[in-house]
Amino acid sequence: MSATLVTRRLALALAAVFVLPACGESAPRPAAEASATTTTPATSAPSEPSPSAPSPSAPRPPAVTGLTLPQVVGQVFMTGTSPSDAESATLDSIRDHHVGNVMLRGRSDDGVATTARVVRTLRDEVGSDSTGSVPLLVATDQEGDQVQVLRGRGFTDLPSAVSQGGWSAATLRSRATTWGRELRAAGVDLNLAPVLDTVPSAAFAPKNAPIGAFDRQYGFTPQAVSSKGLAFLGGMEDAGVIGTVKHFPGLGRVTANTDTSDDVHDSQTTATDPYLRPFEDAIAAGARVVMMATATFDRIDPHEPAAFSRPIVTGLLRERMGFDGVVVSDDLSAAQQVKDRTPAERAVDFLRAGGDLVLAIDPAQMPEMTAAVLARARQDPAFRARVEEAAARVVALKRDHAAR
Repeated sequence: MSATLVTRRLALALAAVFVLPACGESAPRPAAEASATTTTPATSAPSEPSPSAPSPSAPRPPAVTGLTLPQVVGQVFMTGTSPSDAESATLDSIRDHHVGNVMLRGRSDDGVATTARVVRTLRDEVGSDSTGSVPLLVATDQEGDQVQVLRGRGFTDLPSAVSQGGWSAATLRSRATTWGRELRAAGVDLNLAPVLDTVPSAAFAPKNAPIGAFDRQYGFTPQAVSSKGLAFLGGMEDAGVIGTVKHFPGLGRVTANTDTSDDVHDSQTTATDPYLRPFEDAIAAGARVVMMATATFDRIDPHEPAAFSRPIVTGLLRERMGFDGVVVSDDLSAAQQVKDRTPAERAVDFLRAGGDLVLAIDPAQMPEMTAAVLARARQDPAFRARVEEAAARVVALKRDHAAR
């Protein structure tokens, strides 16, 4: 199936969704310690933001009025599957738990054609009973070199971000457009890239476990990261693939990897840090998705990891920096950094902080996570409004994507 046909079907499906009458439960409700040096001065963290969710007595956002509450909850989750085969647990998540988004994770050498068949199998589960006929958002992680999920016939072997950073911005954007077209041909809508974390120096890079050790950075200054990271982002968008800037507010100064370590802290980054510039530039350029880090940033909010921090997600990213797109978590199912919370707590805490899309690549956790969010939404009108706001952002992203 061609990318054009996929896009056309997505647009038609979404158009149908947005004229569905309210039904079911959709009626209006009743009333890491870093070793690099920095010259950044200390600044006060953002104050605890006032609640930004709609009033509990407000009508449901138009984008989700045609969905039952379980289907609304499903829209704020993204689970995972192998790119080589649509796993039964993932299909069950879509069918039984109304999960509206899937990431192709792991590694595959199967090429574009096989990947496209897997994506079609996933999309076949979409229907009025599963997702309220809202199409899936299919994602993957195609950065380059050691972080490239999809390979094989039809996919370019991407060089590392360090290598990409050595090209001109125009060259990088052109090549990223080609890579994005490969993803579109495979049925992928969302690339969880580029990395906008700034690693302070080449000397520090090997000590920076999540980014520098894998050559995932575009340079060693915020200016270089911004220039080349936004070129990659622009190329993806030119190809009709949504890009994701990550890992806010930046993992370039930590020395441990949140995937494999717990209690990861950044003791340097502040709420007015120069290392935030790539994210600021991306927002100004129209970035539609931002991924949250799960490290704790001691000089912004020492009490919670960033993904669970309302001062960071809502206070800094939304209110101070003006981002109104979709906020997605880093993986909340397998990362060691979040293992001190149950899967249910991770999902609820991320949404409560102001996040929109819970990424949990292990589909076995979907029953617990979705049930917890659904139960809380039924008990707490303010939390329900927060979930509906998040789901509306995700559905609006799909609508915008289908229209391009």
